[in-house]
Amino acid sequence: MNATHHISDENLSLDKIPEILDGQLALSPSAKDRVNACRAYLDGKLAASDQPYYGINTGFGDLHSVKIPGKDMGNLQTNLVISHACGTGDEVPPEIVKLMLLLKIQSLAYGHSGVQLQTIERLIGFYNHDIMPVVYEIGSLGASGDLAPLAHLSLPLIGRGQVNHGNNKVAAAEVLKQFNWQPIELRSKEGLALLNGTQFMGAYGVACLWKARQLIRLANRIGAMSLDAFDCRLEPFEPPIHRIRPHQGQVDTAAEIMELLAGSEIARKPKDQVQDPYSFRCIPQVHGASQKVIDHTHEVFQTEINSVTDNPNIFPEEDLILSGGNFHGQPLALALDYLAIAVAELGSISERRIYKLVAGERGLPPFLIKDSGLNSGLMIPQYTAAALVSQNKQFCTPASVDSITSSNGQEDHVSMGANAATKAWKVIDNVERILAIELLNAAQALEFRRPLRSSPKLEEWLTAYRQIVPFYDKDRILFDDMEQTITFLAER
Repeated sequence: MNATHHISDENLSLDKIPEILDGQLALSPSAKDRVNACRAYLDGKLAASDQPYYGINTGFGDLHSVKIPGKDMGNLQTNLVISHACGTGDEVPPEIVKLMLLLKIQSLAYGHSGVQLQTIERLIGFYNHDIMPVVYEIGSLGASGDLAPLAHLSLPLIGRGQVNHGNNKVAAAEVLKQFNWQPIELRSKEGLALLNGTQFMGAYGVACLWKARQLIRLANRIGAMSLDAFDCRLEPFEPPIHRIRPHQGQVDTAAEIMELLAGSEIARKPKDQVQDPYSFRCIPQVHGASQKVIDHTHEVFQTEINSVTDNPNIFPEEDLILSGGNFHGQPLALALDYLAIAVAELGSISERRIYKLVAGERGLPPFLIKDSGLNSGLMIPQYTAAALVSQNKQFCTPASVDSITSSNGQEDHVSMGANAATKAWKVIDNVERILAIELLNAAQALEFRRPLRSSPKLEEWLTAYRQIVPFYDKDRILFDDMEQTITFLAER
């Protein structure tokens, strides 16, 4: 039976989230107490005073000065959810939506948002029964929260919108009937608590980080294989070089490459060349720099997923309701742009190694095929890699330097972090494909170094790879090889 994770007993860990996603969620008793206490405090405050509180008894955005009567506060929140559900574009993958649910539940459970306990419990019900609201990629400006995506995430609470459940897309109202659930009647502040927040950016960022950390490991391993395939020297990876320029990512990468190539007959062979191209020689400097960016982005998102990011924030113990800007996605937007650039560079340098491997140099046949001319060999995968690298350069134009005023000037600076998030996701997908093409080429090139062998670690990896992608002895459809290589890497 899958384990149950008790929300808000402890901070979420990026490393533990995959384990949480395989199990069930429940609110801890302390979280329930905090949520109930916050709700009771808010109800008491509204009953005792006519003081305006933004978004609770006033309109939203530029309508903040419009006072809302007590009898209409629930309708105000329902109208907010309905009116803001105007996303467009591709559907967000269900695995990202599940992360959005987890992060929204975590944020609400801290007891600073004023929601009803049953609202959080219903979100947990969606999560535990694999009921994934249909959310769309485009619509958030990454400030005032991820309004449009979170509106779509919240619609099923009130029996609106669509969900993916049981491999089908169905009306949320049908699923509520199936589980004998009544739509949630939203009370004051709840719609705003649901829609304000950074959970769209946060979910994409978490998923991007998981993949980026996998890709940096693969880039080092595949890069090491390419080093032997191109008959490179190992001097650039010796510790003294990195001791005198001790960027930690560089030091760690150089050590990992030396470990991966330990025992290689090819590496020990005397070399004709005095030095190698930068794309091989500077792997520690390039991959290492990307590693440090990934580490920095991890720190940003580790803080974010354990934060309260709606508005206003309620502090019952201090008798405060404060309107601020914790929904602004600037920290995430900057980090996601930085991450996209860092991962794109892993693809850029990989494509240059691919180019050298097929160039017919250092004893390798042109395009890594025996009968080149009759066979085109691995000529065109390099074109594909170059196209992916070029697209990444376009995707790496920073989203975070853009801002378009909205809400009649009330929301006059936005982060565009949602666009940064979806762009980073596409960059990471592209780099996985580029690295797959490099592996296809490096594995092929190593066969032309026989009878010399690479290191035991890389030869073991090559043997596993050859179980699904055989040696390329004459032209065949390389699309199939590339897709199988992507699958191979995804499982590593």
